[in-house]
Amino acid sequence: MIAFVQWKGIEDSRFVSIRINPSKQQLAFYLKNEAGMYYNSIQNLKNGLARQHKSLVFATNGGMYMPDHSPQGLYIENGKLIKHKDTATSGYGNFYLKPNGVFYINAKREASVCKTEDYTSSKQVMYATQSGPMLVIDGAIHPAFKQGSSNLNIRNGVGILPNGDVLFAMSKKEINFYDFANYFKQAGCKNALYLDGFVSRTYLPAKHWTQTDGHFGVLIGCTEMQKKK
Repeated sequence: MIAFVQWKGIEDSRFVSIRINPSKQQLAFYLKNEAGMYYNSIQNLKNGLARQHKSLVFATNGGMYMPDHSPQGLYIENGKLIKHKDTATSGYGNFYLKPNGVFYINAKREASVCKTEDYTSSKQVMYATQSGPMLVIDGAIHPAFKQGSSNLNIRNGVGILPNGDVLFAMSKKEINFYDFANYFKQAGCKNALYLDGFVSRTYLPAKHWTQTDGHFGVLIGCTEMQKKK
């Protein structure tokens, strides 16, 4: 069952949000289809999973990407290292607003978000994507974010709740980094990671939010097996 996010008893209408238990729900990362072609869009992912008799119940873009749609930074899928961690100390764009971070899931189906510098490679990591900046770091909002900032954009991100559940959220309207990070902090996330900006899309039909377009690199999806008719 999919859980919808509530804190202080009120669902925040500024965001489309979902809470996922990675130990019980089928959460995975996707880059290319069986023919070796980038999925690019959520619709293509949905179609590809349907051929495997899987229904997509949630999806979002899973981090920044290069012009050829390859991941920008670390990417691991099904335990296979696709791209190494980006440890550059400076660069252009939000990815390099340090600290950036890594969202990963291990073989025990435990999910984590940590600063890139704290991430240690392991054969136990089944999925990983690097992005940036971190939104919440050890319970504190990223120090570079300013309350009342006029830097507004659509944003999506991921955080880890105190019970280990994964919180995904995308703003329905443009929002600044501080307010976006504060959503994860108020929800109880000790660590949260920014995934991307205005290009972001979320597919969550149970909440009547069905964006299936886009032209991405990494996609993150939650699936269930199709019911036999």
